[in-house]
Amino acid sequence: MQKRITSILALLFLAGSMLAGGPQVSLHGQKQIGMGLIGTSLSLDASSAFYNPGALAFLNQKTYISFGISPLRSFAVYRTAQPSVYESRTHNPIGTPFYLYASTQITKKLTAALAINTPYGNSLKWDKNWAGRYEIQDLSLECITMQPTLSYKVNDWLGIGAGFVYAYGKVVLNKALPLGGTNGDGTLGIEGSTTTTGFNIGVKIKPTKKLEFGIDYRSKLSMKLKDAKADFVVPVSMSTSFPAGNTVNAELPLAANLDIGGSYWVDEKLMVGFSLNYVMWNVYDSLKFDFKTNTSQLPDVHSPREYKSQMIYRIGGQYILNTKVTLRAGAYYDPSPCNPNYFTPETPSLNNTAFTCGLSYSPVKKVSIDLSFLYIQGAQKNLTFVPDNFSGTYKTRFFIPGIGVSINL
Repeated sequence: MQKRITSILALLFLAGSMLAGGPQVSLHGQKQIGMGLIGTSLSLDASSAFYNPGALAFLNQKTYISFGISPLRSFAVYRTAQPSVYESRTHNPIGTPFYLYASTQITKKLTAALAINTPYGNSLKWDKNWAGRYEIQDLSLECITMQPTLSYKVNDWLGIGAGFVYAYGKVVLNKALPLGGTNGDGTLGIEGSTTTTGFNIGVKIKPTKKLEFGIDYRSKLSMKLKDAKADFVVPVSMSTSFPAGNTVNAELPLAANLDIGGSYWVDEKLMVGFSLNYVMWNVYDSLKFDFKTNTSQLPDVHSPREYKSQMIYRIGGQYILNTKVTLRAGAYYDPSPCNPNYFTPETPSLNNTAFTCGLSYSPVKKVSIDLSFLYIQGAQKNLTFVPDNFSGTYKTRFFIPGIGVSINL
C-alpha cells in the first residue's frame, strides 16, 4: 500500500508536466496561428514581442495594438483490451487562451512593446470513477505572462530585441486515493500558485526586400510552488497518516525554446515560410517535492519523468487576396517529449500533427478582424506509467478556433 500511495503522490505536481509536456500550441496571434505559427521571421504586428522581439523594429506603423482569444476544446481517449475492452473519455471544459499586445516607436530605430498572454495552461476532466482515477480525476492550470520589451533597428537589415518575462501560475487538482474506506476511495485536492521570471531575446535579419530570417530564445521558467494546500479526505482510521492542513513544495521547470525561421515573399501578394522550434524538454528529468508534515504513508517523493528535447517543424504562408482580405494556411509536426515508460494520463502528449487556416478582413483602414482555426491530432499509441503499472492506448484531438483584432496607427 505504501508503495502505491507514494507513486500516486509523485503525480501531485503534474502541473510541471502539463505545462511543459502538454501540447505547446503557442496561441499568440491569430495571423501566426493561421500560418502554422511560423512567426519567428515575420513583422506583422505587435505579436512579434512574443515570437521575436528583434522583429518589432521592422514594423511599418508607429503604433500597433492586437488582442484576441482562442477557445480550446480538447479530447483524450484511453482504451485497454486486457482482460476486457475498456474505454474512458475526458469531458474537458473549454479553455480560453488570450493575448494582448501593444507596441510603439519611441524613435525611428527604437520600439517599445508590452505582451500579455497565456503560453501554458490546460483543463482536464476524467470521469470520477474511471480506471485511472488514482492517477488523476480533474485538473485546472493557469499561466499568465507579462513581457515589457525593447527592440532596436541597427540598420536596414538587422534588428535586435529583448524582453523581461514575469509569469504567474496556478494549479487546482483532484484525484482518488486507494484507501478502501466505507465511503469508497479517499480523495486528494491540491491548490497552489507561484510567480517566476525569465527573458526573451531575438534577432531579425532581412538581407533582401523579399527574404527574412529570425532567431529567438525564450528562457526556461522555474515555477517554484511553496506551501501549496494538500487536502486529504480519508477514512478516520488513516487520518493520522494524512494530517489535515498539510502543505507541499515543488519546483516545476517549463522548457526553454530556441526558434529559427525564414520567410520569402514570392511576389507582392504571396509569402511562404518555415519555423524550427527546438523545445528543451530535457530539463524535466524528474519531479521532486516535499510535504511540510511527513508520515510513514506520506514521505517526500522523487519521481522520474526523463523527457527528451524535441524539434517542432512548421510551414505556412499567406496570400493577400485584395486590400480587405488576406488568406492563410499552415501545418506542423510536434513529436512527444514523453518517455513511454513514464507516460501519465494527466499529460496525454502524443506525436501531434496539426493543420491551420485563417484570414484577416479589414472593414476600415488600419483595422483588421483576424480569424484562425487550428486542428491537432495526437497519434494513437500504447503507453505505460511503470511506477504504477498503469498502461493503455491513448488518442487525443484539439479543436481551436480563434478571433482577434489588429489596429495600427
